[in-house]
Amino acid sequence: MNMIASQAQTFFKGGMRLFILACTAFFTFSFIPALKTIEDNPDAIVGVWKTGEGNAMVRIYKNGDKYQGKVVWLKEPIDPETGKPKIDKNHPDEAVRSRAVLGLINVWGFVFKGNNIWDEGNIYDPKNGNTYSCTMKMNNANTLEVRGFIGVSLIGRTDTWTRQVSK
Repeated sequence: MNMIASQAQTFFKGGMRLFILACTAFFTFSFIPALKTIEDNPDAIVGVWKTGEGNAMVRIYKNGDKYQGKVVWLKEPIDPETGKPKIDKNHPDEAVRSRAVLGLINVWGFVFKGNNIWDEGNIYDPKNGNTYSCTMKMNNANTLEVRGFIGVSLIGRTDTWTRQVSK
């Protein structure tokens, strides 16, 4: 009886190993093509993205051979001080301070570099009127890391944007 139990246990362990190997292979070969599709597709970034704070949505689109985006939705589109639509009142150029934030191009100049990275771009923050160098990286089809920085990328801030699906 002990020998039969030992053989059954050995068979079970071997079967379990085979099962784990099959599951690993399945998930590996199912997951890698999905990542490769994003990596090989410069237009994967195109779409509407909600900012990390959730106070704005930006539509990213292709403009010539580069990518840019504009503000298409604001959680609070009305300025509580004036009761009118929010304007770009903090911009360093006084001549454009009366332009609306809604519809404002706030990311531009991005070039697809491969491996889910768009670089060489800029991002403008209408809350403080500053423009930063920027790089964007897609972690998956619905998550975009947007890193704004001054000078070198090490000195900056990353915001995680979430893709918005059309209803």
